Formats: sequence, structure tokens, C-alpha cells
Amino acid sequence: MENSTAYLHFNLTVFMKIGHYRYVAFCFCLLLYSFIVFANGVIILTILRENSLHQPMYIFIAFLSLNSLYGSTGFFPRLLMDLLSDTHLISRPACFTQIYIIYTYASYELTILSIMAYDRYVAVCHPLHYHRKMNSKTVSILTFIAWVCPACNLAISLNIAIGVPLCGNKIHKLYCATWNVVKLSCVPAAVNNIAALLGAIAIAFVPFSFIFYTYLRIVLACWKNSSEVRGKVLQSCVPHVISFAIYSITSFSDAALSRQNLKLVNPFVAIILSLEFIVLPPVLNPLVYGLKLPEIKRNIFMLLKPKRNSCQTFPELKHVH
Repeated sequence: MENSTAYLHFNLTVFMKIGHYRYVAFCFCLLLYSFIVFANGVIILTILRENSLHQPMYIFIAFLSLNSLYGSTGFFPRLLMDLLSDTHLISRPACFTQIYIIYTYASYELTILSIMAYDRYVAVCHPLHYHRKMNSKTVSILTFIAWVCPACNLAISLNIAIGVPLCGNKIHKLYCATWNVVKLSCVPAAVNNIAALLGAIAIAFVPFSFIFYTYLRIVLACWKNSSEVRGKVLQSCVPHVISFAIYSITSFSDAALSRQNLKLVNPFVAIILSLEFIVLPPVLNPLVYGLKLPEIKRNIFMLLKPKRNSCQTFPELKHVH
């Protein structure tokens, strides 16, 4: 084992390769973060205000938007500060806090998509028993599992990572990531690879398998129905499938990039690929659900439409008959 050092800070070295582009990047990221907050806030507010949307499917969509705000807030403020700073040191507590927020966000995204898949499975394959199976108690239990299990799992994993002795402090990324910290450890690589593999299986394999299974059952159930029924099912399921595809592709890109030697990768390509799973789902999910689901789309227009009362604007019209 190499000599370990108790590093108090990590150095995010990717920022050094951006140069004067950081000012353009700051403006772009600020606009992007503002859009994420606005779009997801509108989705949440719309679902909260409209009683007809107080159904499991829409509640889970609100959770997805809430998670987007959570993950974005754990990433963008620090990124914006680093873009304008000449030094890019982040303390150990701040680094591990950022790791916890970003990776619980990623885990929440997957667990919420899993319970949304189960909701659609029950709605399509067991429509007569939907209200009995997806009652308030079931929704509460699924919500508890979706939020608490990833948080506990990540807390245990992060606690192990914190205790690993380090032989370096340079992270070749825009944010702190588990694998980048693990690669700095003095523990033999084989041990790290086994731990990372077991963690990946526990966090990703089961939810991914469950989602694939539920949608296979949905496809088989729709195959036997009329084209009208298939159209209605398609309308309610397509947004979820799109969200799942976006998450799968972006998370795979980040995982694949983390296993590469980033010093040999074009810095702009590395930045784009590493940011996809944090940026794209929060940006695209509200657009997908807001534009594809008629109920949400209609209520969003009602929420954003300016209310005008001609009688209040021109009081004298009250007396005109």
C-alpha cells in the first residue's frame, strides 16, 4: 500500500481546461438551472392545485419533479460558484455531501420510475382492481421505499468511502463522484472494483429488471386489446418510457466515462457526458409530461394563463346592460 495522506480538500481539475469559456458556461448554466426550477416547479404546483390530478400517477410525476429540484440544487449552485472562481478546491465534507446528494438523486430517479412502472402495470393489466391495489396506503408504502431505501444504501456506501485512505486529491470532473474518489484510494484496485460492482448491482440491476418486466407484461396485455385501448395505454405510458430511456442512456454514459482515463478524453466531451444524467432528466422530464399528458398540459395552461376581469378593469361596465 502506498503512503496515504489525510487530505482536507479535493481539487476539481477539469475547470482548469475551460479557460475563458467559463463565463459563457456560467450564463448558460444559470439559464439552465433557472429553467429547471421553473419547469419542475410549475409541474409540482399544477398537480398540487388541481384536485383531479391527486391520483397515484400524477403524484409520482410530482415526486419526479421534486427529485429534479433536489438533484439540481445539490449540483448547480456549487458549479456556478466554481465557474467564477480561480481556485477549485472543495472540502472533504462538502465533497462527500455533494456525492450523497447527486447519487441519492440518481437512485431516487430510478426508484420513482420503478414505482411509476408498477402503477402503469396495475392500471393496464388489472384495471378493475386498480383503485383497490393503488390505494393511499399502497402509495405511502411505495413512496417510503422509493425515498428511504436509496438514502440508507447510499449512507452506508458513503460511510465506507469516507474511511478509505487516499493517495491523491485530484478529481478530473466538474463535481465530486464516488468512483473518482475511490480511484484515489490506496486500497488495491481489485477490492475497489468488487465493491463498486456489488453496489452497482444492488442499486441498478433490480429496478431496471423490474421496469423491463412490467413493460413486457403491459405490451403483452395490450397486444390482445383493440387499437383504441392500445392508443390510450400508449398515451399514458409513452412519457414514462421516454423518461426511463433518457435516464438509462445518460446514467450509462456517466458510468462508462467514469471507468475511462479522463486525461486522455477531450475535456469538452468529458464534461458533456458527465453532466448528462444530472442535467437532461430535470430539463426533459417536465417537458415530456407537460406536453404528452393532456390533463397536466391543460392545467398548466390554466395556471399560466393570465386572469383578466374586465369588470374590475373597467368598473363602469358593471352597470351597462
